[in-house]
Amino acid sequence: MIDFLKLPSPCYVLDETLLDHNLEVIDRVRRESGAEIIVALKACAMWSIFPELAAHSDGATASSAAEARLVLEEFGSPAHTYAPTYTDHNIDEILRCSSHITFNSLTQYERFGQRALINGLSCGLRINPEYSPVETDLYNPCVAGSRLGVTAEQLAAHGGLPEGIEGLHFHVLCESRPEHLRLALEAVERHFGPYLDRVKWLNMGGGHLMTHVDYDCDALIALLKEFHVRHPHLRLILEPGSAFTWRTGYLVSTVEDIVVNGGVRTAMLDVSFACHMPDCLEMPYKPAIVGAHDPAEGEPRWRMGGTSCLAGDYYGDWAFDHELKVGERIVFEDMIHYTMVKTTMFNGVEHPSIVIVRRDGRVEVIRQFGYEDFKSRMS
Repeated sequence: MIDFLKLPSPCYVLDETLLDHNLEVIDRVRRESGAEIIVALKACAMWSIFPELAAHSDGATASSAAEARLVLEEFGSPAHTYAPTYTDHNIDEILRCSSHITFNSLTQYERFGQRALINGLSCGLRINPEYSPVETDLYNPCVAGSRLGVTAEQLAAHGGLPEGIEGLHFHVLCESRPEHLRLALEAVERHFGPYLDRVKWLNMGGGHLMTHVDYDCDALIALLKEFHVRHPHLRLILEPGSAFTWRTGYLVSTVEDIVVNGGVRTAMLDVSFACHMPDCLEMPYKPAIVGAHDPAEGEPRWRMGGTSCLAGDYYGDWAFDHELKVGERIVFEDMIHYTMVKTTMFNGVEHPSIVIVRRDGRVEVIRQFGYEDFKSRMS
């Protein structure tokens, strides 16, 4: 058990033993399905664990020049890169750091494709199969009028696949299950089937939450093998983000004040939902807290208040088996993916330290942040 009182507050803390379990699952899917699984930095760019991730994956995927460079320098291999737009300012750095590049539109490929081919990259095109199980529009890439990917109608109007395109890429899932991938692949075959025999690889994007306790990895493996039988020449690539670090760590915080107003009790924390857990407000979703539970009817309840001045920087409600007190630790679960990569320093709020609990129980503070980190982002 981690002694959270011995950790700095606030801090993100990754538990290596929890990470090991996820990596075992991912290795099994790689081994038994024959598909390549690469790490999506968009979910977790914690490069101090890249050596572990690199040993249990087939590379990494980037969404920007900065991520591509981090993959090349710290992951140790060129990136599979996709971004909605490339520019004259960043394209040369992206090409230098990448082995594969996916273009979001036909016009982007027309603009930069030849430079990619001359530099020896394998070029792909993002497609929109017009199916996604994602119900929250903010995260749904297939909503009407989506800016992400080329539809079959657009591709047909262009006269088919442009010369030089070696792969197709779709990304329509989010914390999804094998049955959702099956529906996505059916949509891809329905809309883009004639093109599958003309490319070398198919990137199925992220959102495959194979390390979730309820995920059916047997079904995923069978689905990938079935698809490969139909398209034996294709390299199949999955690029999950959350799956690698799902439920591998925490965000540790401290109660700094208790505010009571209109019968609402708020524990004021030294962390911020807006700055440190933005997906809680964007999705929205209610995170689990160690030692807390959903309040029953009539049970005393607590709201958690963030440290920024944003009026809506709070979430609730939770119940505890005791009255909260100033100085008490509040530990949010599952706070490694889509947290550190999305944090802000709005209000100049203190940025959580980054901590790893090693397999032997040692606690290592990997990074602490201070005034210079805030100042260096300004001018």
